Amino acid sequence: MAEYRIEIRNVSKRFGSVVALDDVSFGVRPGEVVGLIGDNGAGKSTAIKIISGFHRPSSGSILWEGEEIVMDSPEQARSHGIQTVYQDLALIDSLSIARNFFLRAEPKIKLGPFRFLDVKMMNLKTAEILRDIGIKDLNPSTPVAALSGGERQAVAIGRTYYFGGRLLILDEPTSALSVKQTQKVFSIIREVRSKGAAVILIEHNMIHAHEISDRLVVIRHGKVFGDFKKDDVSVTDLERILAGVA
Repeated sequence: MAEYRIEIRNVSKRFGSVVALDDVSFGVRPGEVVGLIGDNGAGKSTAIKIISGFHRPSSGSILWEGEEIVMDSPEQARSHGIQTVYQDLALIDSLSIARNFFLRAEPKIKLGPFRFLDVKMMNLKTAEILRDIGIKDLNPSTPVAALSGGERQAVAIGRTYYFGGRLLILDEPTSALSVKQTQKVFSIIREVRSKGAAVILIEHNMIHAHEISDRLVVIRHGKVFGDFKKDDVSVTDLERILAGVA
């Protein structure tokens, strides 16, 4: 059995004369949260776009569960179980939690020549999924517009996990959240991790990244400047590495 769910080896990416990534290597194990940290322009977004199929690397390789793969498109990435939750969350405020969960994959009931949305099934299944990741206080029929920022993140993470998320990429999930909401999101991340999902967390907040991650990968100027177990590095150490003084 392969050690890593996904691994990138010696990956570089060039856009003309600009080197966005330079010989980057790291992996993520099943049931592990890896914090990918770095300043704006460090190369985090490029690395994630390569993993999620938006860019092909100029050189290097991508391995999925030990087998080298060519990631040609986001659709191919999703077929492997790679799901990304972006900062905008891609939720529709006017629709319920359940409708957002099953957006573009709605179950239907056929009555004669007509087909109708199976709202009852969507509500029941959504409630089951939410309970499965530790969310017991949300009514699936509630409009997303009525949710807090932390609850929106919970819905987005739950949706991606349900639809085959074996590797979840979370883009700044605690941005603009309160302390209480941040802890709720962390509890959901821990829950999906406990069920075997691999998680890549992109995070600018060093305290948050250190709290929730099992390992931390520091990218600076397109290169990996450190791959640390959480207990082997402090927040101050991370800040010094990012500042180039360590």
